[in-house]
Amino acid sequence: MHPIVTQTLPNGLTVILAERHAAPVASFWIWYRVGSRNESPGLTGISHWVEHMLFKGTKTHPHGDFDRMIQREGGNFNGMTWIDWTAFYTTLPADRIDLALRIEADRMQNALFDPEEVERERSVIIAEREGNENKPAYMLREQVQAAAYLNHPYGHMVIGWKEDLRRITRDDLYAHYRTFYTPNNAVAVAVGDFRAEGMADRIEALFADIPAGPEPPSVRVTEPPPRAERHVVLHGPGGAHHLLIAFQSVPAHDPDFFALSVLTAVLDGARGLPIFGGGGLGRAARLHRALVNTGLALSVHASLAATLDPYLYTLYATVQPDQDRQVVVQRMLDELDRLRDEPVGEEELARAIKGTRAMFAYQSENVSNQAMGLGFASLVTDLHWLDTYQERLAAVTPDDIQRVARRLFRPENRVIGWYVAA
Repeated sequence: MHPIVTQTLPNGLTVILAERHAAPVASFWIWYRVGSRNESPGLTGISHWVEHMLFKGTKTHPHGDFDRMIQREGGNFNGMTWIDWTAFYTTLPADRIDLALRIEADRMQNALFDPEEVERERSVIIAEREGNENKPAYMLREQVQAAAYLNHPYGHMVIGWKEDLRRITRDDLYAHYRTFYTPNNAVAVAVGDFRAEGMADRIEALFADIPAGPEPPSVRVTEPPPRAERHVVLHGPGGAHHLLIAFQSVPAHDPDFFALSVLTAVLDGARGLPIFGGGGLGRAARLHRALVNTGLALSVHASLAATLDPYLYTLYATVQPDQDRQVVVQRMLDELDRLRDEPVGEEELARAIKGTRAMFAYQSENVSNQAMGLGFASLVTDLHWLDTYQERLAAVTPDDIQRVARRLFRPENRVIGWYVAA
């Protein structure tokens, strides 16, 4: 396998290249170090909105051109915004990948932010938000997340508060674009059937003359240590209750992250890199046996994210309305206490580690996911973290799992939230 090549252009753009010649396909990604974490009160949701605007045309390519150009070449083209980052990606036949480079170089500096398009997109995003408001799980997550943070911008959802979406202006959006969507705040990743030297030359030719932007403002907020258990009860229409228990977690660079990954496999099944999701142990996992097999819950799920700052580790269950809610909560907390108090057995630990490593390997098979993993790791931690991911999982011990369980699963570190169906 060809080694990963990294370089930094004079304007600050980081470039990561990986030759992979198994199929005549290539994937090109641009990652920006901006997400909802970088938003101020009154401007929540602005990063997600700017992402939408970067699909609305440039000086040389009117709205719709990018989609038509990619579709004509048989490619896949999209973007996404999360709490720590924004990413745009294109996967194409390898001999057509230059089109992706040209599109990203163009919209890095020439996005229009036409006032009429801004207003149309305001309606689209508010409608998206209102659609989410019809989903009990979303509404519960939003309230729990807000309760979990006193100070940090992780306390608001990526789409933002509706009140802010109504007031954000075209000038606000354009200023955000000029501040954060710049080469010195970006990582370009290409993986696939190309020669690294030629790809590096082409990226330099297209991106090197784009001026560096201002140094983006850093996030100086630190969430104070939690001191009180918090409870949220939300009432609304629906056929089932929803339970969400959230704990302030560890960032990706924390050594305990890998023990928490294996702990999650013990609770809810194996998954690979947190950006991909997925599960592998199914009915053998502890939460399923304790809550679903006993009829206390219809479904149950644990979620771990790899982030720059401590985000939320969450446990979620869908519950029939005739169940005693306190019994359901206690059974879930009992499973966490077991992890604190009793070492995980050798066979269960081996199964969790093996499954987690296998999921990581399966999800890394295609060039799009490989490019995603490289860019994601470079933003939330570093490439060494990704390179050593499997071996650090394999090194997790029962003592490590107990330590991280005792560190996280404390009453003062949790929010217990219920959506109670009317």
